[in-house]
Amino acid sequence: MSSVRDLKKDVDYIIYELISDCLAFGEIHETADAGELSSIVSDAVLLRNDLFSRINNRDKGADPGVVRESFRQIKKDLFTGADDLFERLSTLAVKEK
Repeated sequence: MSSVRDLKKDVDYIIYELISDCLAFGEIHETADAGELSSIVSDAVLLRNDLFSRINNRDKGADPGVVRESFRQIKKDLFTGADDLFERLSTLAVKEK
């Protein structure tokens, strides 16, 4: 099992890459829907804050199996949430062609 510190680093890395991709897309495609890009970035920040809240507010006295399952769910939510946001960005890219 990865440490809490590593999990937080993973969350930050994935979310910051998503935000970076959104900003780069906006710079390259000046006609892109700025409102949708802003919405994707906003949702990414909300996802990051939610995941950090769940990581920081875990039940420290709980059974280790429960804590492990909680971290597995957080990782799953990170990957599915980021994938959904990247899909939204990809949809914008298809519209630009």
